[in-house]
Amino acid sequence: MIQIIPGIYLLYRKLILLCILLISLQTFSQQNIAAITNDSTPVLVSSQFKFTEGPAADSQGNIFFTDQPNNSIWKYDTQGKLSVFLDSAGRSNGTYFDKNGNLVTCADEKNQLWQIDPKGKVTVLLDDFNGHRFNGPNDLWIDQDGGVYFTDPYFQRDYWKRKKGDPNIKGEKLYYLPKGKKKALIADADLKKPNGIVGKQGQYLFVSDMGVGKIFKYRINKNGKLTDRQTFTSDLADGMTIDDRGDLYLAGKGVTVYDSTGNKIQHFDIPSAWTANLCFGGTNKDILFITASESVYIMRMNVRGIE
Repeated sequence: MIQIIPGIYLLYRKLILLCILLISLQTFSQQNIAAITNDSTPVLVSSQFKFTEGPAADSQGNIFFTDQPNNSIWKYDTQGKLSVFLDSAGRSNGTYFDKNGNLVTCADEKNQLWQIDPKGKVTVLLDDFNGHRFNGPNDLWIDQDGGVYFTDPYFQRDYWKRKKGDPNIKGEKLYYLPKGKKKALIADADLKKPNGIVGKQGQYLFVSDMGVGKIFKYRINKNGKLTDRQTFTSDLADGMTIDDRGDLYLAGKGVTVYDSTGNKIQHFDIPSAWTANLCFGGTNKDILFITASESVYIMRMNVRGIE
């Protein structure tokens, strides 16, 4: 009969349990990643642009995106066809569809918010803040009440007449425009360089602050007010999107995916200098559409977008 020393037995049990835990975590991670996408290789749609940005999908799954330097908005329909939706697009950057099928854009040329109807008719929703020109509305997201959250960082443009480093508004902030109103409210003034933004209706809002390399998460309350700001993760990101599992997708140096608790679960390399933004589209909302410098790419996913 072999006598087992109690201390060694306990150590042996701990090692066994640790091995089981590591195997379980590895299996979970592989299943988690496998659930995201059918193929981790992005498919090139076109490289005919100068710098692509601001993708958003309409209710049918058609995707609209901007080529800001060329001052145009393009459409990528559910059949895979590319066409120009609007020329002279106000140098639009970030975009998002409202419930009425209008494309709301951050019109960077004159630092405005635009509403563009399905026929291309433009209405200026917002022109200034208390008589002062915005720094440069960059990205936006529309809540279930029709209110618009938008970021206003300062990135000097070569088509602006104002001098470099001479903003009319001091500080780079997050704003909220209630539906039907003509005056924006400051949602968060304590940001360095807010950029990408996306939300989960009635629950949370995520904002990328490129000035500090962090993604902040807020709780959405009544009347558009935000509370309980937390650091969701530390990462440098431009645009963002969310899938139906609550995973957050960050555009920047490729595409990085975090689960709802802030754990990194996947990264996709994109063969372009910079990945600016992304959204889900297609008839089943299972096509991840990626704007990356001069190009746009797609990836077919096993999850769907919630936007």
